[in-house]
Amino acid sequence: MDIIQIILLAVVTFIFAIDQFSLTETLYRPIISCTIIGAILGNMEIGLLVGGTYEIMVIGNMPVGGAQPPNVIIAGVAGCILAIKANMEVNAALGTAVIFSIFGQYVVTLVFTFMAGLMSKADKAAAEANPKGIAQVNYISMVILGTLFAVISILCYVGGTAMADTLQQIATDYSWFTAGLTAAGGMMKFVGFAILMKIMMASDLWGFLLAGFASAIILSYIPTGFAFNAEAGSVAASGTMSGVALLLLAFIGICIAIYDFMINIKIKENAGSNAGGMSDGI
Repeated sequence: MDIIQIILLAVVTFIFAIDQFSLTETLYRPIISCTIIGAILGNMEIGLLVGGTYEIMVIGNMPVGGAQPPNVIIAGVAGCILAIKANMEVNAALGTAVIFSIFGQYVVTLVFTFMAGLMSKADKAAAEANPKGIAQVNYISMVILGTLFAVISILCYVGGTAMADTLQQIATDYSWFTAGLTAAGGMMKFVGFAILMKIMMASDLWGFLLAGFASAIILSYIPTGFAFNAEAGSVAASGTMSGVALLLLAFIGICIAIYDFMINIKIKENAGSNAGGMSDGI
């Protein structure tokens, strides 16, 4: 175990916990937090892979009122530790990390429940026009939540590192179990994206969605080069554009979005400047 990694992990988790509700509300997202955690644990590439995969899984999750979704910070920490320190396959690590996300959800609910009892102090400070009193209540909430998350991250690190060999043995002896976790982790990516589409998908956008899927398949099979096989006397593709297909589709999507935005702006401007008067009835 590396004491420097433990300290850095606790610090960034403390910041992520506060950021989730009180700062930028961006740093805590898995695509960012897991990349940072991966860098701390010595493998940024795996961290980015875990974060990107988990981001898709939870992209449609959001708190509604007092109901909190499974916590992405604790799951991201656990997923990175399992994938990097315990050498678990990414989907299997994320399937296991969902358990930790539920635990993080309980921690947030517990802190919010405790803070509900201190809201009277904030109300009193507001009635007395005392902004420092209101800020103090918020600081208490940040410190409690950040500290709990930091402690959990340390426990995840110590436990994941100590049980690395055991987890590898389980993966070998009970491959059916890890295969199930891998399947669950892989399936949840599609569930998360489906939740997002249910929230924001409009009927007039289905054409773009289907065109995107079709374009992804076509682009991924376009060869990037050809190699001559002297023994067989044939030419075969030496590689495909599968690695950059998503990036190319993103640029195409940006172009479509900009074009649609500009067209709508022009329609509104023309409607405002050429609007008919009341006298002609048009």
